[in-house]
Amino acid sequence: MTARPDDDRPSYEEAREELVEVVRRLESGGTDLEESLALWERGEQLAQICQGWLDGARKRLDAAIADTEDADDEEE
Repeated sequence: MTARPDDDRPSYEEAREELVEVVRRLESGGTDLEESLALWERGEQLAQICQGWLDGARKRLDAAIADTEDADDEEE
């Protein structure tokens, strides 16, 4: 999943790593309200990006399983 699509969306690994950093910064405190809100919003974006990658991976796996099952059914 590290291959990048044509857009500027980060890879799953890049988004997850940045999300971990955002969470760490939020949990450590020491940020003002404005920065905390910006971090929260970025974390939400990153979580959606990660979920998109995971959903895409699930669709590919489901399609591969279905193809395998179809091929097995045709052989019988």
